[in-house]
Amino acid sequence: MPNPVIHVIGAGLAGLAAAVRLTAAGAKVVVHEAAGQAGGRCRSYHDPTLGAMIDNGNHLVLSGNHATLAYLRTIGAEHWLIGPAVAEFPFVDLATQERWTLRPNGGRLPWWIFSPGRRVPGTRAIDYLGIARLLWARPAQPIAAAMNCSGPIYDRLWRPFLLAALNTEPREAAAGLAAAVIRETLLKGGRACRPLIARDGLSGALVDPALRFLAARGAAIHFGHRLRALAFEGRRAEALDFGEEAMELAPQDAVVLAVPPPVAASLIPGLSTPTEFRSILNAHFRLRPPAGLAAITGVLNGTVEWIFSFPERISITVSSADRLLEVPRETLARDLWREVATVTGIAEALPPWQIVRERRATFAALPAENRKRPAAATAWENLVLAGDWTATGLPATIEGAIRSGDRAAKLVGRRG
Repeated sequence: MPNPVIHVIGAGLAGLAAAVRLTAAGAKVVVHEAAGQAGGRCRSYHDPTLGAMIDNGNHLVLSGNHATLAYLRTIGAEHWLIGPAVAEFPFVDLATQERWTLRPNGGRLPWWIFSPGRRVPGTRAIDYLGIARLLWARPAQPIAAAMNCSGPIYDRLWRPFLLAALNTEPREAAAGLAAAVIRETLLKGGRACRPLIARDGLSGALVDPALRFLAARGAAIHFGHRLRALAFEGRRAEALDFGEEAMELAPQDAVVLAVPPPVAASLIPGLSTPTEFRSILNAHFRLRPPAGLAAITGVLNGTVEWIFSFPERISITVSSADRLLEVPRETLARDLWREVATVTGIAEALPPWQIVRERRATFAALPAENRKRPAAATAWENLVLAGDWTATGLPATIEGAIRSGDRAAKLVGRRG
């Protein structure tokens, strides 16, 4: 009997994570990707306007993201993420011109909240205890029903942190998703929340090493291979229809479906998926950052929310950016650069720039949308789901995507 084949549909991070774990366990894996490249929403490409490689989005990993770090170790790429040796988050408030650095201590006992030089200006140690209400809230509650969404500690810590993690206005987002993020990062101390970025690009850190890992172990990878339909018989997926090519599945073959939610819903009858999404806006400015600029800087009371420093460019991110989708690109570039120049002290005129707007970057992290997320297991014994939009318990993040791929791989192994 020939060895069973695991077909991974989709080469975003969820699909790559599943393929890597399965291949490492000795499975025969075939990856099918509709696009001409891997990575999905987490990849790098050459931008002709800037004449440089840029990322299609600025993604942040925290040192407590254990699934992501394990994935990087497996593919031999952990050295491609860089960040400070300790947890440090510089902030600038454009309204007041205040500057400070949030410095959680390494261990779980949060003595840093008693140090005015480490905590948020205008806050007291007792203010930080208010997060307990969110941690014990009902998961389906909106955050506004579980904690006070006003005051210095919310405006200067919880809102920017949660907005970045959830890509949804925190007041209306699901409390359970927010609590999960906080428990796994800030609540574990500074050792779990060091910020890490892919200094030389997302593809170089997260995608290309995975493709090399898979190829070296005999996995097949097909680009431009869009799945058009799944055929089902009883409790099994029986065939994969790629349009001009159809593949029948042998009795022991299995499928990991790691595609965006609208695609999954079109392929699987009756599948519940999130249907409301939020955008992310990224801007890239080609110039050498000034010496001493932190890898990531938080910005308050502006349009810019986070500034990322790379060797030959400065990039910014705005989460839940639907309000900016119709603003002219030139206007956005000028306004965003003005804020970047204020924060960094750069006196130069607007450098070469590029605006990237992801209109459906993540599912909206609302209680109603969170309830629509399906489990990895399906009603068909040889078909499992992967993706940051599945029921990972986390919002749509790199960590959530990779955990979903790991979970799908485990389910396939268990069912085999």
